Formats: sequence, C-alpha cells, structure tokens
Amino acid sequence: MNIEQFKHIYFRLPILIRLFLTILLVMMFFGTVIHFIEPKQFPTIFDGIWWAVVTGATVGYGDYVPLTKIGRILGIILILTGGGLLTFYITQFAAATVQHENDLSRGKVAYKGSEHIVLVGWNERTRILMDRILKYDSKAEIVLIDQTVSQISYQHYPVHFIHGDPTDDYFLQKANIKEASKVVISADNHKSEKQADNQSILTVVAIRGNNKDIPIIVEIMTKGQIDNAVRAGASTILRPNDFMSALLYQEVLKEKAKPFETVIHLLKEQQFHHFKLPKEFENKPFIEVLYSLKLDDHLLLGILREEKWIFNPSKDFLLKNEDILITSIPWKP
Repeated sequence: MNIEQFKHIYFRLPILIRLFLTILLVMMFFGTVIHFIEPKQFPTIFDGIWWAVVTGATVGYGDYVPLTKIGRILGIILILTGGGLLTFYITQFAAATVQHENDLSRGKVAYKGSEHIVLVGWNERTRILMDRILKYDSKAEIVLIDQTVSQISYQHYPVHFIHGDPTDDYFLQKANIKEASKVVISADNHKSEKQADNQSILTVVAIRGNNKDIPIIVEIMTKGQIDNAVRAGASTILRPNDFMSALLYQEVLKEKAKPFETVIHLLKEQQFHHFKLPKEFENKPFIEVLYSLKLDDHLLLGILREEKWIFNPSKDFLLKNEDILITSIPWKP
C-alpha cells in the first residue's frame, strides 16, 4: 500500500476513529518501552499498554507501577504527555485532520501518486465514466481537475479533486500530470459549443506542454475544431454529437425494433479493439477470418482500409495487407 492509497483509506474514516488509532499507537509505544525497561514488573507488552493507558489518561489504578528510576522517568513523561502534550497534540491533530479533509474536498491538496487517470471537467458524463472505471478497477487512482465546482467530498466521490483552471500549468502540476497514465477532457457544459471546444484545445496544449507522451482523449463538439485539436496534440477525438445524431437517425427511420439504448448497455459489457491484419489472414475471406477470431472471443465487425471504414462486408470479401481489423471483445478486469 503506497502513501496515496493509505491517505484515501485513512481520511475516509470518521474523525473519532482516526483519533483513536493515533492514541492507540502512542500507548502501544509507551507500553512496549516500559515492558523492556522493567520486564519483571510488566511481564507482557499488554500489561505495559494497560499501564500506559491508565497513566496517560491520569486515572492511575496503581495495579502496575514502575519501580526503577528509568521507569518512573518514563512514567513522568507519559503523565505530562497524557495530561498536557498528548491532549494538545490530539487537539492539534484533530484540527489538522479536519483542515486537511476540508482542503481535500476543496481541491487545494496536490496529488503525489503516479500512473493515475486525470479527468478534466466535472459533469454527468465524467461521473459515469468515473463509476465505470472504478467498477472495472476498484484500485484505479483518479484525479479530477475542474474550476466550476467549489468542492467535492471524497466520501461521496473517490477522486482526488484539484480546483483550478486546467489550462494553467500550476494546476496541472498539482495533479502530477507528468506521471499520469492518461487524460480525458470533457467539454464544458457551461459554455457554448465553440467556447467549450476552444477551452478543450487550450487544455490539450497545456497538457502536451507538460507531458509530451501522455495519451489525451478529448471531447470535441464541433466538426471544425477537430483538426485544431489534433494539431494541439490530442491522441483521440470523440464526437458525441455525431454519435447521438446517428442514434436519433436510426430511431426515426427504423421500423419495429427495440430502442437503440441497447447499444449503450452493450458498450458496458464489450469494448472495441483494433489491430493490424495478421499475416496468416491475408487474402482470406471475411467469413473465415471472423470464425477464426471468434475462437478467441473476438467478434469481427469490419475493417479500416486506406482510412475508409468498411463494416459488415460480404462473407466473400477478401482481406488485404495493411487492413486494420475492428473487433468487439468482452471487458476483462
């Protein structure tokens, strides 16, 4: 367990439990030390811990009492700690814990981990994406950068929140963009489509300036900005308008059939995969390659040839060198 994982678990615990764990560690320390100083008077470490608890709390039952000078000196230190320094420490620790938790929810704390996924923009699409990522990999580390919301509680959404402008290097560095695994940029719902695209492209430029190799997936609303997003350094362009328009077209013109909402449910269980045509499949008919790939749970949907998409070709369609196969495969954790 790394430091970031420990923080995520620790700061999601109730404050009283966190304070109890800290006090327990302190008492275990003093109890262990007194056991080794006076093993006859404190036969076990548990006896030492019991003495440390009743002494630190200034209860003083007297059933265990140190006899040596060193033991009594340790007892004095424990009494001062329990009655004064420990109380002060717990108070300060409680205040610091609450402050740190507030800073986390308000997006003021820098992220120190690596290999995390950075999400830019907080909206319903981002929330659904986060839920699906965590369902697929519960240990995935997600960092969210957004300036439209003032705070996000980690107890409700298990992401490390950075409040700020994603086009600013300062906030990208707080998200440790240099050690992130990938970035997903969602269009800003609070802006017009053109303004949202401009913001997304500026974000791509800023991210690429901080990490030249990181994959950047960006949502572009208008067709005219696709080339600009590619020039800025985007790895993958998503066009939600095209996808939704295609579904609406199908719904309007289809005859009796189930709603195309089933496509969305299908994508929850399947993922698209593409790869170059293997040599053994060159000049083979589509139906033969489809059957061979299905043995490995790959459903062949079509091919990409010379930047032209060909879906569901005829069974006798011959595959050629340099073809890119488009398949559907089940999600595997």
